[in-house]
Amino acid sequence: MSETYQVAVLAGDGIGPEVMAEARRVLDAVTRKFSLSINYTECRVGGIAIDVDGRALPEATLKACEAADAILFGSVGGPKWESLPANEQPERAALLPLRKHFALFANLRPGVCLPELVHASPLHPATVAGGFDVLCVRELTGGLYFGEPKYTKQEGGEYFAVDTMIYWESEIRRIARVAFEAARQRSGRLTSIDKANVLQNGLLWRRIVTETAADYPDITLNHLYVDNAAMQLVKNPKQFDVILAENMFGDILSDELAMLTGSLGMLPSASLGEATGTGAVAGARRFGMYEPSGGTAPDIAGKGIANPIAQILSAGMLLRYSLGQDAAADAIDAAVRKVIADGLRTADIWTEGTTRADTATMGSAIAAAI
Repeated sequence: MSETYQVAVLAGDGIGPEVMAEARRVLDAVTRKFSLSINYTECRVGGIAIDVDGRALPEATLKACEAADAILFGSVGGPKWESLPANEQPERAALLPLRKHFALFANLRPGVCLPELVHASPLHPATVAGGFDVLCVRELTGGLYFGEPKYTKQEGGEYFAVDTMIYWESEIRRIARVAFEAARQRSGRLTSIDKANVLQNGLLWRRIVTETAADYPDITLNHLYVDNAAMQLVKNPKQFDVILAENMFGDILSDELAMLTGSLGMLPSASLGEATGTGAVAGARRFGMYEPSGGTAPDIAGKGIANPIAQILSAGMLLRYSLGQDAAADAIDAAVRKVIADGLRTADIWTEGTTRADTATMGSAIAAAI
């Protein structure tokens, strides 16, 4: 008998429920085609959970996630909850605690500009001709975002703030291995990002990544300072294959990369924990949380025009990394590419000569192409 997988579905706020419905539609098509068995547990999270349960991450939601093989996450937050104290707002009180609770240290964020969508990129058409495919591997649980001490104080009539950037050798080595393994599955090129000319953290980062490279003689490694990397992404994103960065640098560069592709609505992400099989990426199953790179988009929520592709591709990453179902994940990727090649477009990627589609139409077309 085939394994029955458990997936916690946290649609969240804004456009989250709309795009999640289409991801579920596509997952249903995939499970039928590949005879998979997946049980879904739908849970509240974010602003809607604050309204109903009094907190952004209810205990019932956390328990459902603990019982699951993976989390399929939508998006949280919006203007309605921005007046709450900072530590009670949906992003801080739901998303970050989930990452910390499950030790989701490796964030994989692919930046793919399909050949048919180069017009949507803000870069010159000649720079992105033929499209590009870059994977950003970001360390997700260390660095400035989580380092202690962290506080704001007043002294001499003036406020000052302290954030602490800490990385342990073991933290750097484990994320480096994820990046090297990812590069091994692609074209074998890895660019590590640091600020070794200024930061002690940067010096340690570069040393540990270089040491780790000795275990991957088939991978070409080079290093860039983060400011130069930001420039090089704009100058020529095609020069990159896999980018490895610590938490803050990865946060910034992955957003830049996302914008260069033309639309956040096309970009999925995976936040992964430790491997339960062999290898750091390939051949290993990891508990993970999968979510679109964009946010709740409150300005278009409820209008049925959001692009569901990022959520759909996030579901594909869930199949690949947490359930070990590569063929099913490949089928989702191929279906998205076929629908785009056939000329169907949501408003964010539409141009003259293509067919405008709403959220449900796009989801239905991708499901039909499975």
